[in-house]
This record gives sequence, C-alpha cells and structure tokens, in this order.
Amino acid sequence: MTLKGSLVQKIGNAIMEVARNKGSTWWYTPHMAAASRAITERIPLVDILLEVRDARIPLSSACELIKHHSPSSRRIIILNKTDLANHIQLKEWLKYFEEQKCLVFGVNSHNKDNIKELLNFLRARVRELPKIGHGDQTITLMLVGIPNVGKSALANSLHQIGRISAAEKGRLKHAIVSPHPGETKNISGLKIASHPSIYVLDTPGAFPTEILDADVCSNLALTGAIRDCLVGEVDLAEYFLSIFNLSDEYKKWANLSLSGADDCSELERRQKRQYLTDHTQDFIVNKVRRTLFEAVSSFNGNLRNEEIMLRLIKAEFSVLRDAFNLPPDSDDYVRKVAAKLLNLYRTGRLGHYTLDLAPNNN
Repeated sequence: MTLKGSLVQKIGNAIMEVARNKGSTWWYTPHMAAASRAITERIPLVDILLEVRDARIPLSSACELIKHHSPSSRRIIILNKTDLANHIQLKEWLKYFEEQKCLVFGVNSHNKDNIKELLNFLRARVRELPKIGHGDQTITLMLVGIPNVGKSALANSLHQIGRISAAEKGRLKHAIVSPHPGETKNISGLKIASHPSIYVLDTPGAFPTEILDADVCSNLALTGAIRDCLVGEVDLAEYFLSIFNLSDEYKKWANLSLSGADDCSELERRQKRQYLTDHTQDFIVNKVRRTLFEAVSSFNGNLRNEEIMLRLIKAEFSVLRDAFNLPPDSDDYVRKVAAKLLNLYRTGRLGHYTLDLAPNNN
C-alpha cells in the first residue's frame, strides 16, 4: 500500500470512530440534527434548491439531505471554490454533471464577475419557473450543503452584487462567514434581485449521521470541512504532502527567485512591512514553494513506496521549519509546520488540486 493509502485509512478510521460516538461535540450534534430537520421541512417550500459543493471534492461534498431529490430545473449544483481546484479536472466535472442532465455552475464566491455570471444564470432559471408572471412575486432559493463549502460567503456575494445591480440602498445584511466548519447556526434570508424579488436562504452545514467511506472522510478533512482536531494537523499535512509530492505542481516553481527578507535588517523589514512570523506573506510563501521544489526535485527514490515517501515527507517537515522561520529549538515544530502548511494549501497558495477525479478519468 502507498503512504497515501495508509493515511487515507488512518484518517478515515479516526473520523468514522468519532461519527460512531454519538456524544461527539464535533460530529452530528443535536444542533446539526435540528438544522437538518429544519432544512428538510423547508425544501418543498422553496422555488429552487442550490446544492453547494466544494469544487475540489465534487463527490465527497455531496449533500446527503437531498440525495433523494432527482435532478431537475428546481435543483442546481453549485461547484464553489473553483479557484482552488485543478482547472482541467473542473472542466471534466462540469461536463460530467451536464451529461448526467444536472444543472451545474462553477463559481468562485470572491470573484465579482463570476458572481454576476451566476446571478444572471439564476435569474434565467427563475424566469423558467412555471408560476412566474406576476411583478409582486417573491422567489426563494435555498443554499444547502455540508459544512465549509462556502454557502455563507456565496450568499453574501450574491446579496452584495444583487443590491448593486438593482440600485438598492440601505444597510447591507450579512450571513456569518467563518473559516471553521459548522459556524452557521440559523437559516437566514438575503435579497439578491428585484422584479421579481428573489431571496436566497443560507442554511447551516449538515453531515449525515455516519460516513462509511475512508476516502470521503479524508477528503472532507483535508479540505477543512471537518475540524482538524478530529484527526490531527500532522496526519493531514502528511496526507497533503503525499498528494503534492506525486503531482506536477512543484515544477511550476523551478524559476522562482527567493527575493525576500532573509538578507534585510529589522528596520528594512518593517519598512517593507515584512514579518517573519506571518507565513501568509508573499516572500514567505515563495520561500516555502522554493523549499518544497528543491526537496522533491533533488530526492531520489520510488515515491510509490510507503517508506520512501515517508522519508521525503520527514525531510520536508525539517526544511519547512526553516522556511517558516521557526526557531531551531522550537517545541512542537512539526505541528506548527503542519498547521501553516495546511493553511497555505487550503487558501490555494501551494497549487490547485482536485481530490475527487471525474468518473471518466478513473
């Protein structure tokens, strides 16, 4: 078995064990159960159902609550976070869903032009509804999905762009956005269009009571849909590196120059607003990229072999400690490196990855 396969089993087993423990405060909590019931009761009352999935894991992020609702003009799959996914795989997934007769749209909720395109797409779908025809009508769209697929960010972006398009003024409402899964607590409505009035309902993320597939569990954990404490940041970072080391992403950084703060004085760094402890700054990210490029490209061995891959990953953790400017005698440096690495991966700073391959590529 490859190291990736071993880690998938390890991560999957850890999550499935938590899921089996009904008293867990991180899995199918009483709050999530109540939210699931509320969403299920609301589904027949809305005009269009928008199932939001993570474009990096289009299958793993499917919403169990609506699996019995067949594809139709009243259900649209929204592949969010397209800016983080592999662009070739994204096209394959869009093509796959279209072949399955599903309405699908890929979106980056932080891109205004992309949101405008989505809003126009939704308006066109609303005009196709049988009962449209009265100016005073109110249409409701409901966002559903698992935690951390970006429902709240999408609702806010649609609300903001919709208000601008309709030239509406007044205080801007917001759905609560958090980097941590499971933060949305209530169903809230935001207006996104006028004539007719269209509202989008943002809902809490909901998992099924149990997940039995280790690959799905691992993909959910790596992309941040599940809190890191269920598995551990080190295992997740090793899982990411087992994917990264077999990809071609690092080859893009061959000509990357290491211009940054290493040779600057403290005063020069302050003037440039460069802080060695902030791993999100460009000069640190470039240093991490170059460090990873050198580690992989100079390594000899069959990375399909579990022991050899693990040896490379341990070497990467060691050199990344310096890239992240952690002190040589730093306690718990492995966990700190893992946390910073996961953050850069999840924000797209270390390349674009699709963990679920489109069926025709399997």
